[in-house]
Amino acid sequence: MENQLKPSPQMIMQVGNGFWASKILLTAVYFELFTHLSQQGSMSGSAIKSTLKLNCTDRHLFDFLDVLTSFGFLNRTGLLENAKYSNSIDTDTFLDKNKPSYIGGVLEMMNNRLYGFWGNLGEALTTGKAQNETSKDEKPFFEVLYENSDLLKEFTNAMTGVQLRNFMALAQKFDFSKYNTLLDAGGSAGVLSLMVAKHNLHMQCNTFDLPPVESIANETIKKFQLDDRVRAISGDFFEEELPKADVVAMGNILHDWNEETKIKLIQKAYDALPEGGAFIAIEALIDNDRKENAFGMMMSLNMLIETSDGFDYTFNDFNRWTKKIGFKSTTILPLTGPSSAAIAYK
Repeated sequence: MENQLKPSPQMIMQVGNGFWASKILLTAVYFELFTHLSQQGSMSGSAIKSTLKLNCTDRHLFDFLDVLTSFGFLNRTGLLENAKYSNSIDTDTFLDKNKPSYIGGVLEMMNNRLYGFWGNLGEALTTGKAQNETSKDEKPFFEVLYENSDLLKEFTNAMTGVQLRNFMALAQKFDFSKYNTLLDAGGSAGVLSLMVAKHNLHMQCNTFDLPPVESIANETIKKFQLDDRVRAISGDFFEEELPKADVVAMGNILHDWNEETKIKLIQKAYDALPEGGAFIAIEALIDNDRKENAFGMMMSLNMLIETSDGFDYTFNDFNRWTKKIGFKSTTILPLTGPSSAAIAYK
């Protein structure tokens, strides 16, 4: 009897008030706090208050900065008026906008868009309808997205932020030695192609997306100085065939759509590949028992918020779809955090 588990409200409360912690971090990113600290090295509370143009009381400023310290996002010496704050190694690496390793784009989008939309999760579950910019419009999300240049740029930066580490991991973990060409379908800013080209000097890579994204991709390609081996191609993978390539990749693409459309896109990839070619889907794959990858299931709910019928999936789902189309074998390659590459060979 002594070993019986005692009930505890700790996890209930931790998850229940989790939006407090989320909004604190998102607000710090919104203020570009970590970028300012990276530039200055360290700053006092009064300097931060002046730089960020804050009008709260000093005590509330220190509450904000000290809770960021308790989360491990800031380092601090001294206390209150005598304190000096600086970035942790993580925030200095990933949340300084001036560094190529910046992943804050997705956090900016969470703050500007998704935080409010997720307040309507109950409505989404009740109605089955998206809760974003399209909730009062008949147009689907991606049509609205590509018509708004500011929204498109924010979304593109967000996708770069959320997938950068996964793209780097794939470029180094997957054996590209037997292949020569890569097509990234729905390639957004072209970062996957750039990472593959950077780490595999023999690879020629094309990033394929709708025309409004081409200038964004070309800007990124120019920044990496890889325009001799990476090219941006405009097209619509629903309206035309995919360009031929030894490897076809889709990063966070399949989860945008319902099952019927997922299968159509996998078929497009299959048709673009030679015998022995590889199709790679990079997603937050949900574990087959649906018990461990909570992020993957939350991402699937995010697809409800954004698209109404898109969803994230398991490796078993991927196997079923790819074998139905005719792929010979599949494997899974863990990347970073909750994300993996589901790979099918023709």
